[in-house]
Amino acid sequence: MPQGRGLYLRVGALVLAGLALGIGFVLFLTASRISDNGQQFETYIRESVQGLEVGAAVRYRGVSIGRVSDIGLVSAEYRRPAGDPYGAAFQLVYVRFAVDTSRIGETTSLQEAVRLGLRVRIASQGITGVSYLELDFVDPDRFPALSVPWEPHYPYIPAIPSTVAQVQNAAEQLLQKLQGVDLPGLLDNAVGLLGDLRGQVRDGDLAVALRDAAALMRDLRGTVEKADIEGLASELRGTATALRGSAEDARQLLGSKEIAQALANAVAATAELRAAAARLPGSVNNLDASLRSARGVTADVQAELAPILRDLRVAVANLRDATEQIRRNPSQAIFGAPPPAPRESRR
Repeated sequence: MPQGRGLYLRVGALVLAGLALGIGFVLFLTASRISDNGQQFETYIRESVQGLEVGAAVRYRGVSIGRVSDIGLVSAEYRRPAGDPYGAAFQLVYVRFAVDTSRIGETTSLQEAVRLGLRVRIASQGITGVSYLELDFVDPDRFPALSVPWEPHYPYIPAIPSTVAQVQNAAEQLLQKLQGVDLPGLLDNAVGLLGDLRGQVRDGDLAVALRDAAALMRDLRGTVEKADIEGLASELRGTATALRGSAEDARQLLGSKEIAQALANAVAATAELRAAAARLPGSVNNLDASLRSARGVTADVQAELAPILRDLRVAVANLRDATEQIRRNPSQAIFGAPPPAPRESRR
């Protein structure tokens, strides 16, 4: 009988220890959810949330800062308007999550963070299919905040498509563009282009150009084989030697005293030329003044010569008249005119 009591006591102690361990494990798993520092937020996701479960991690650039607390449909959580029961906003999935504010430190207002580009997206953890929420700052112009027609129950952080969703959207857009492309026409054009190229290579201008190029290469090969390469190399070597000697002579010539004296003379001549150029404006001014004085003297002489020229012109005219009179009647010019006859003889 005492042995049975001891067995019952050990079994009871083992059961109590198991219950304590179970309760401790549950408390350990739910410690982040029931923490006093957790603050609830919510977001709305347009894509599938497959792989995202309640209790999934919430991370900021890889650092765990909280847990997902609730997942559901917006249409079941918020009242639909009467005129738009199947609107795009009510096709979303809401996700609520708790963030341990002690893990992120002191921050500004949530509205300011959202304005600067704070967004939520679903991220995949490896190849297991388990997903988690990731917070990060992105370009707010590329991913603007989604406005919703209801009042969120918790502070709202906009969501952006996950990387997988963005790849899927890009692939769908590419497929839509490919569906609009005339692939048979492109193939026909490619086949026609290949046919034209084949014809050009066989009988067209391209074939002629290739044959001419081949003939030119053969001629060049023959010319090179016939050329005296060694003699040409020797001549080039001799030319290089002569050029080297000429360069040495030129270097010696530039270093000689005659060249130095010539350079000094050139420098002195340049200085004298600069001085003469500096005196040139004064000489030009003096010449200008002399020209103005000569112009004034010429004007005065012209004014004095004008009366003399007029008198000389009158004297010449009188001389011309006297000469003409002598030529016509020389006796009259020499002896004078006869005296007039008496009155009686006139009668």
